[in-house]
Amino acid sequence: MRKIKILVPYNFTTYDQKSLKFVINTFARNRDADVTLLSAYTPLPEIEARNAPIMARLKNSLSYLSQQNKAQEDVLRDAAKNLVQSGFSMHKVRAVFLPRKKDIATEIIQFVEANRFNLIVVNHKPKKATHYFTGNVFNKIITALRDVTVCVIT
Repeated sequence: MRKIKILVPYNFTTYDQKSLKFVINTFARNRDADVTLLSAYTPLPEIEARNAPIMARLKNSLSYLSQQNKAQEDVLRDAAKNLVQSGFSMHKVRAVFLPRKKDIATEIIQFVEANRFNLIVVNHKPKKATHYFTGNVFNKIITALRDVTVCVIT
């Protein structure tokens, strides 16, 4: 049987839980399945506080956002642990929390190409008005990738 490399982009929503449930129900018993959870976060700038009070407040705000990023990284690791507890081998599950440099679709596409995934499980929130202006992540992924199966969970 061919090795299955599964990528699950993770954005900390209830739709992500549906994607994980699908992956668990479909692939947990498959010894040839590797699963990677991917979350791309917006990196925070480094700011020197100096003596200005406004800079100190800004630095405090950035500290709060940094704590939020850390909390999300912990949630991502917990999701990976959930996969292991559901039957995946500990050596077959990975959680990747990487700084985002481009739009999320481009980050996913580049990650898939660099790591040669053959299955992506994305979720889709139906009827979101902003999709008319920004496009759907899964539409961009489907258009850009070849020889990769894309499973859309709604």
